[in-house]
Amino acid sequence: MEAVAHTIEELIRRMTPVAAPPEQQAQVEALSKALEGMAQQPRVPKCQLVGPKGESIAVPESIFYVLERVAEVLARGDSITVVPVGREVTTQQAADLLNVSRQYLVRLLDEGQLPFRKTGKHRRLRIEDVLAFKETRDKDRRAGLRELSRMSEELGGYDAS
Repeated sequence: MEAVAHTIEELIRRMTPVAAPPEQQAQVEALSKALEGMAQQPRVPKCQLVGPKGESIAVPESIFYVLERVAEVLARGDSITVVPVGREVTTQQAADLLNVSRQYLVRLLDEGQLPFRKTGKHRRLRIEDVLAFKETRDKDRRAGLRELSRMSEELGGYDAS
């Protein structure tokens, strides 16, 4: 279990998408339901995080809602990435977020498709620019798939049954 936790921590620090391991899925689903129930109350209850030695600390409301969202996404079986906004990322981190190779990302930078700045020999990208590029790319892909599907239907590629 310790090796899994270390691996997940490393993935989160690298801003790599993380999914709940299958053996933890039931616990994640239960946590998601509990947090959702708490969030639907008129006022968010005062929650505490209890450590392994019994020490406790209050969970601020902002953290509560982030935890609720993380648990919701993981409970669906999806992956999640924790990304600090307002910071710069390396080309490898940006490539990981876009799920492309670093070499392909560098080509996008050289073609001017994503803004960046250089610090010495290294390129740095603003996280907002990477996320905006990803959103635009994903919208374009969905539009292309819809058009392809429409064309296939017009040409009789799909049966009506």
